[in-house]
Parts: sequence; structure tokens; C-alpha cells
Amino acid sequence: MKLLLTNDDGIDAAGLAALAAAAQTLGRLTWVAPHTTLSGCGHRVTTDGPIRIFPKGDTRWAIDGTPADCVRVALAKLAPDVDWVLSGMNHGGNLGVDVHHSGTVAAVREAVFHGKPGIAVSHYRKRGAEFDWPRAQQWMTKILADLLQESWTPGTFWNVNLPNLGPHDPEPRVIYCPLEIGPLPLNFRAGADWLHYDGDYHGRPRVAGSDVDVCFAGNIAVTKLALG
Repeated sequence: MKLLLTNDDGIDAAGLAALAAAAQTLGRLTWVAPHTTLSGCGHRVTTDGPIRIFPKGDTRWAIDGTPADCVRVALAKLAPDVDWVLSGMNHGGNLGVDVHHSGTVAAVREAVFHGKPGIAVSHYRKRGAEFDWPRAQQWMTKILADLLQESWTPGTFWNVNLPNLGPHDPEPRVIYCPLEIGPLPLNFRAGADWLHYDGDYHGRPRVAGSDVDVCFAGNIAVTKLALG
């Protein structure tokens, strides 16, 4: 199996390395990721200028473009024969309506446009807490093995969100769940002539059984999304 790895936190991000470690026993890996952090860039693509490509090894490239650009360049030029596209692990959650502005999710959505199945992976983090990437890698090794064996329905993809747990918290359950559709809280800090978003991410709507509820409760939220 040939797997394309990308993200929106940049090719040197710890989350991408953790995803690669989880996926390395499941297939041959090709990395095509942004050369810098582009978190929250959504599904922006570059069509009005050059996209610079920086080789990082035999099967590793950094792209001066967005996550969606990375997938477009990979499928057109660098790795057109990949079987799956894996994006993440994002340094922060992509729950509920986050999927509409997430670069991590946009990369997989772009793959689905071109007939490739994909999985977006994000790691929720509570304010002030740290990521435990080795633990996340362990969780994703099993989850990837399961999802890559699922039959794929064209026009769909998977969105996975890992919880932020303490070292003594129990191991999470994997729960397949729907997307939360409630909006993020709209709070802004104000200056003389500017506003700065200051919403409480953990205070967002949390309908029982939704991906937000599952992840905030300390479990792994797995959601199947469809185009359109």
C-alpha cells in the first residue's frame, strides 16, 4: 500500500512524525507537506503563481504552498499512484465545524475530489497541556490498521480526533460518532481599531454523542464525512 503523508503544521512538525511512525508498518510512505506552518488556512489553493518544491530525501518534499496544494502537487507530479492520503496529526483538535477551516481536513478533502480515500487526524489539546506523541502514535497505529481495511465509499473520508489525557487517565475508547454542528463561541478582544478572536474552545456546544462530546470526554472520535 502506498500512503501519502501531509499536514498543515509543516514538514518538520512532531505530529507528522508521529503519524509517519504509526503508518510505517502499513505501507510505503511519501511525504509532501508545507515547508512552514499554515494552520487554519482551510482549502486555499495556489493558482496565480509558482509553487516551489524543496526535496528533503528520496520520498520527502516540502512545498511552498497550502495543504491542499501539497495533495494537488503530489497527485499530479510526485506520487500519482498513492492509495491513501493521511493528513496530520494536527497540533490541536479539528472537531465539529472546525473541519470547514482546517488545512488538515482540506488536504484529505482535496484527495477525495481526485478519487483517493483519506484520513485526517488531529490531537485535541487543553490549554496549558502538552502533547504525548508516543501515546498518540500507539493509538493511531491500531486505528489506521482498522480504517485502511474499511471499504471506501467515493466522496467520503474519515476525520479522527484524539483526546488530551493525563499520564494516569484510562486508555480511551474508539467511538464512531457524528459531527457536532454547533458554532464556535464568538468572543473577541478589542483594541482601538482591531479585534482578536478569543473564543473558549472547550466551552463550545457539546451535543451528547457528537465528536466534540466524545473527544472532550476523553475518548477517540472517529467521524465519516461526505463531500457536499
